[in-house]
Amino acid sequence: MALVPAVAPRPLPLVADPLPPAQAQSQKVLRIGAIPDQNPEKLNRLYRLVADELSQQLGVKVQYVPVTDYTAAVSAFRTGNLDLVWFGGLTGVQARLQKPGAQMLAQRDIDAQFYSVFIANARSGIQPIRNQKGLTALIGRRFTFGSESSTSGRLMPQYFLSQAGVGLNKFAGGAPGFSGSHDATIALVQSGAYEAGVVNEQVWKSSLRSGKANRAKVIQIWRTPSYPDYLWLGQPDLDQRFGQGFSRKVRQAILSWRPSDPEQKQILGLFGAQQFTTVNPAAYAKIEQVGRQIGKIR
Repeated sequence: MALVPAVAPRPLPLVADPLPPAQAQSQKVLRIGAIPDQNPEKLNRLYRLVADELSQQLGVKVQYVPVTDYTAAVSAFRTGNLDLVWFGGLTGVQARLQKPGAQMLAQRDIDAQFYSVFIANARSGIQPIRNQKGLTALIGRRFTFGSESSTSGRLMPQYFLSQAGVGLNKFAGGAPGFSGSHDATIALVQSGAYEAGVVNEQVWKSSLRSGKANRAKVIQIWRTPSYPDYLWLGQPDLDQRFGQGFSRKVRQAILSWRPSDPEQKQILGLFGAQQFTTVNPAAYAKIEQVGRQIGKIR
């Protein structure tokens, strides 16, 4: 696990409007979580930084609680074991439907228009696809999604495949694989275990920059149309538990993060964003519709 150098405490940003000292000294803990869409080392580094930053800004103890998979993240939110969770579009909609009053607090600048990319092993013979109808080139191929509950690694790609007439039973073996995460999908396609797969564009670009994805071994063949994706979802009772206006303070704190601040720059860099913005809940109606179509929302 990468070690993050200790830094001296910084003054609380005014924008976060910290809680009064009496509340700051209380034993209440804000428990944050996230869907495990990438490798655990990166997730642990990122969300411990987030926990430290929010703790300083809000004046409460913040604890990062890892979960085993996407379904566990939704369950932990439903039962109240997590107060604030970084969800993908599908899991965010699932959690919100299971917990009426849950608050969509913020999303990255890249999430209002997010993309998936289809990738292929360079030796597979699969060529770049010019349009959506070209996805028929994947029929009969060994193909893998990411997590079964991933918006960018399964839900929307499956929707675009179905529009092109590519049902899941048309892949080699009569079904696709499910790697569990975007990193794993890239590794499996690059190794040749699968001929093709699909990942979220942000992870794909990050993997290219880091060298984990080798262009000589794995190539991008198609980029999807845009759709809304990740968001921070808060429990409906945050104000009751932490004080009036606390959910607003959480939103303000997250929206205040800028690359000009050294610690916040690390967080934004790991998120692959320049800043966070407010959420338009209505935009996620399409995610719910597709989720119901493929049976991930009932």
